[in-house]
Amino acid sequence: MEKSLENKSKLPLTAIIIGIVSLFSDLSTEMAYPLLPLFISTLPGASPVYLGLIEGIAEATASLITGFSGWISDWFQKRKTIAILGYGLTTISKPIVALATGIPMVMTGRFLDRFGKGIRSAPKDTILANVATEENRGQIFGFERMMDSAGAVLGPLFAILLFYQFSFSLQTIFLLTVIPSVLAFGCILWVKEPDAQTSKKRTLSLKGLSKEFWVFLAINAIFNIGNSTNAFLILKTDELKMSVAASLGCYMLYNAVYSIGSYPAGIVSDKLGRKNILLVGFVIFSLVYFGFAQTQSTFWIWILFAFYGIYPALTDGVSKAMAVDLTTPEVRATAIGLFAASVGLTRIPASYFGGLLWEKYGSSSTFYFGAITSLLAFIALIFFRSKKGTNI
Repeated sequence: MEKSLENKSKLPLTAIIIGIVSLFSDLSTEMAYPLLPLFISTLPGASPVYLGLIEGIAEATASLITGFSGWISDWFQKRKTIAILGYGLTTISKPIVALATGIPMVMTGRFLDRFGKGIRSAPKDTILANVATEENRGQIFGFERMMDSAGAVLGPLFAILLFYQFSFSLQTIFLLTVIPSVLAFGCILWVKEPDAQTSKKRTLSLKGLSKEFWVFLAINAIFNIGNSTNAFLILKTDELKMSVAASLGCYMLYNAVYSIGSYPAGIVSDKLGRKNILLVGFVIFSLVYFGFAQTQSTFWIWILFAFYGIYPALTDGVSKAMAVDLTTPEVRATAIGLFAASVGLTRIPASYFGGLLWEKYGSSSTFYFGAITSLLAFIALIFFRSKKGTNI
């Protein structure tokens, strides 16, 4: 019995390698991401609306392409090949923002970067799902989220060192993000893809997606309609006249909490149920957004960023595991892709209207809106019921 429990808790080698891939990939992205609002603010015609639009389009692109990529991945049963294509495109796109002289070029660079993420995400997550069991699914997805967010801690740290210690320009830092991106691409080549779990005739069918899966997607969409880009959190620090180093420090703190909490949150969700963990995450998000709407204190900004890190730790990996719980193996990548697409369909309006509210009524209105929609999602999730799986 002890040996059985030990095997269930042991991470497969494939999950470890994908975790390392996620570490390098997010390190690359997060070296530039927290500096992006500051960089955009120096370009002609910049405004919070443009920032929200750029990030909304970028994130929506990633999520919507993930939906299509998941569908194709289920059709061809070639997860690794599609993931490699995505990581390759992301690497190629990295220098574009560094060379940007205006908003359109920044938007192009972010679009291509997130397009690559969209291609790779569903196949990568499906490889994880295929090496997991129902008993350790939350643990495996939590580990990947932990490694991903660890990259988001190291990225801003390197950015601070390069910007302040070595006086590198923002453009040079953006160019250097190519290095960890290449390392991520190299590591994904070492992943061994599990054998296809179905020999059934290939059909582009959604029959394996349960009614509960679609209801869960709708609840998640309610939550995300107010979950605008994190760039607005960084813009809040700029509004309070915090330094670039302090802004990056806040963002690193958020990602550190996110990284530390993701793995244990996944393990706990395997034991106590995904829904219970998600409910706590939704409440924390709402409280933190109310806090961002109210505070004018830099001290409280640090506290809020720390608590904000708890929210994705409790929701990101757990929600993916729950989406998989509500499906069959034949359409697993499709389900993961549609889950990401449901987020993407809300990203443009969430970030655009977040920027519009900010510009018209001030930053508080953006955060109040997010706090209210997360409470609505919390109420809807309370009444969610499912007969599928033992961990929901």
